[in-house]
Amino acid sequence: MWVGIDDTDSPRGGCTTYVLTELLRVARGRGLDLLGEPRLVRLNPNVPWKTRGNAALAARFGHGVGPSRVVGRIAGRPVLAFARGRPPTASARAGFAQEAWATVLATARTGEDRVDPAMVVSPRRLPERLYWKAVRDEVALGEVEPWVATAGVESRTSGSRRGLVGAAAAIAWPARRSTWELIAYRRPETTGRPRRVSRASVLAAQAAHPELFLCADGRTRRLLVAPHTACPILYGLRSTDPAVLPRARRSVRSEAVDRWVIFRTNQGTGDHLLRRAAGTLAPYSAGRVRGTVVGTPRPLAGGHIAFTVQDRAGDRLDCIAFEPTKTLPQIARQLAPGDRVEVWGGRAEDPTFRLEGIVLSRVAPRRGPRLPPLCPGCQRPAHSLGASRGFRCEGCRRRFAPEHARSGPPPSAPAPGEYHPTPSARRHLAPRGPEVPWRGRAGGRIYTGGG
Repeated sequence: MWVGIDDTDSPRGGCTTYVLTELLRVARGRGLDLLGEPRLVRLNPNVPWKTRGNAALAARFGHGVGPSRVVGRIAGRPVLAFARGRPPTASARAGFAQEAWATVLATARTGEDRVDPAMVVSPRRLPERLYWKAVRDEVALGEVEPWVATAGVESRTSGSRRGLVGAAAAIAWPARRSTWELIAYRRPETTGRPRRVSRASVLAAQAAHPELFLCADGRTRRLLVAPHTACPILYGLRSTDPAVLPRARRSVRSEAVDRWVIFRTNQGTGDHLLRRAAGTLAPYSAGRVRGTVVGTPRPLAGGHIAFTVQDRAGDRLDCIAFEPTKTLPQIARQLAPGDRVEVWGGRAEDPTFRLEGIVLSRVAPRRGPRLPPLCPGCQRPAHSLGASRGFRCEGCRRRFAPEHARSGPPPSAPAPGEYHPTPSARRHLAPRGPEVPWRGRAGGRIYTGGG
């Protein structure tokens, strides 16, 4: 039995991952086991109705068979995940669904703007094309409703039914490419207080376990494991190997942890990036586009850089590299007409393509500035007489034709390669890139916003 949930949090607080941990507690109380790992599925980051990270959650429940492993701890008891299991009876499924939905409503930020909880219960994993559509494009509610109305699938909603998109897509995720995140949660009585997490212990954990990623940004000196939003999460450790996460957690020093759970995720996979032609990018879609830089990059207010790429079909794509990404505007301002690039990112309602990364595959020849010739007699630069009028030496008054102009040193060009935003500016789904090493003293504790 699969259960998917979405749309339980708001910009003011709440967390859908925490709601899922409550469902794990409910399932245990009803004698149901977790089959496989709970899933944290990030969806298209460009849609306008997301709250923060646009995550939906899913888990599979039944009666476990064979060996199990610990994937969390809730209410002082371990959370066990079984690789195999038997489906629950119809009555057990109905009873769990009823209590699960009551728990969703009790835990969600219902009554706040744009909080419309949804839950889908299905005896099987839904078609994976639902996931691919939801992670790359805008999905209309009508595209999902036929699937959640099929035999054996149950859906429950409060408010608008848009949360069905994420709940169904989380169940549909095929999980062929995965990373994992251990999320530790705060005790309820600490709500509203600054979080306390030891910066030095997190950096030491990452040094001891190179499988961890996006723990810190050495360029901006930000610790990335602790959120700054009003939510129950204390910190999250992301890894390419789930086995190292319990050990890494034990080495992190922080305020008291209420519970923790390891989620299988699509974070860092780049699943949202389908290679597309520039002319096929619809509003709110994401993708990769190959093409040639046309025109000179244009600086914008705030340190952003805009430039245009033309693909093989002749369609043009206006791109923007935002200043907070640090690396991308540095590279973008050095691009020149003729450079071959692949850009990835997404667009909102307007056609501007917001960059998440750049691959520079070929650097076009650079031309230096046109400089006056040197007078062979005086050994001093001549002066321009105006466009197409040539030059004249101010010493001996000798004249030179326009074609005698010499070329100055060409401007510097970036090296071919793949360029990612600085870690603190990367999206959850963005392909994993190089980490920026922490420089200088790590310091002691970091205090972040309360939640």
